[in-house]
Amino acid sequence: MDSGVLVVFVLGLILLIGGAEALVRGASGLAAQMGVPSLIIGLTVVAFGTGSPELAVGVRAASLGQVDLAVGNVVGSNIFNVLFILGLSAVIRPISVHHQLVRIDVPIMILVSGLLFFLSLDGRISRLDGLVLLAGMVAYSTLLIQLGRRQRIVTPAPAIDVGRAGGRWAWVRNGALVLSGLVLLVMGSNWLVRGAVAIAGALGVSELVIGLTVVAAGTSLPEVATTVVAGLRGERDIAVGNVVGSNIYNICAVLGISTLFAPHGLEVASAALRFDIPVMVVVAISCLPIFFAYGMIMRWEGALFFGYWCAYTAYVILLASQHDGLAGYSRVMRFFVMPLTVTTLTVVLYRAIRRKRRDSG
Repeated sequence: MDSGVLVVFVLGLILLIGGAEALVRGASGLAAQMGVPSLIIGLTVVAFGTGSPELAVGVRAASLGQVDLAVGNVVGSNIFNVLFILGLSAVIRPISVHHQLVRIDVPIMILVSGLLFFLSLDGRISRLDGLVLLAGMVAYSTLLIQLGRRQRIVTPAPAIDVGRAGGRWAWVRNGALVLSGLVLLVMGSNWLVRGAVAIAGALGVSELVIGLTVVAAGTSLPEVATTVVAGLRGERDIAVGNVVGSNIYNICAVLGISTLFAPHGLEVASAALRFDIPVMVVVAISCLPIFFAYGMIMRWEGALFFGYWCAYTAYVILLASQHDGLAGYSRVMRFFVMPLTVTTLTVVLYRAIRRKRRDSG
């Protein structure tokens, strides 16, 4: 493999991460100046900001006809966000979960994940499908704005004197960060997509596999940094809200906008429809019993998530290389690990429901 390809890929990744960091800092600062609650910041401003690399890569890949890369990036990022990011963060330190996430945001994440699977059944996400996804993003954003207004009424935010010099400079600084972040994202996405396509060709694997693994993990690095740091600083609402909001944003906004740049919509590979998208749906569903059971993600649940990310990545690699151990590995996952996990989650949910009924009675 040409070393220049790796240099282009790494430089693109660095620009994406730097651009996302600038965008998140600037957008979060602007939202905080306006007194927006931390959970709403996590679900919207931070989630959209950390999801901007996925959008930049998705649009660039779609415009170049690399549709497998665009779809694989979103599906892989959503799986990575929950299993790797939340899993690793909870292992480091248990993460509390706001009740709004259980009642509203996680069910919406499950709904849009299922919607994506349904829209992909014909093997394509058309421009009309993309408009449906974008309409869902608008509706979700409107709902969050309304919820944010209600929370501000209940707990008014301190007033900010924007007339003072410090206030004016803060607005300018945050605005400059947002603008510079967007510029870096555009440049980084161009280089990263070019590098990823070249790497896929050199390794003899599909662009879908590269999108599901290398690109998905790379574009999700802003979410990794944001969630881990927010969790360590005690900003649990931003930590979990960032992941849930990013997943909704990836499906509705990233894929929705990407379809507008693809001449014939986004074709969905049969491999993604048979395995990867269903895995994404199951991962979204698994959040509900875990979040509901204790009102937090315990260390053992984080370890379960992280273990499943390792298992999923191993399967993708074995499948791409057509390794001899693929059949045995699949049987172990299908007939032992999966049933055991479903049973565990069912017992956890059952005990949580009984405990809550007992406490309310």
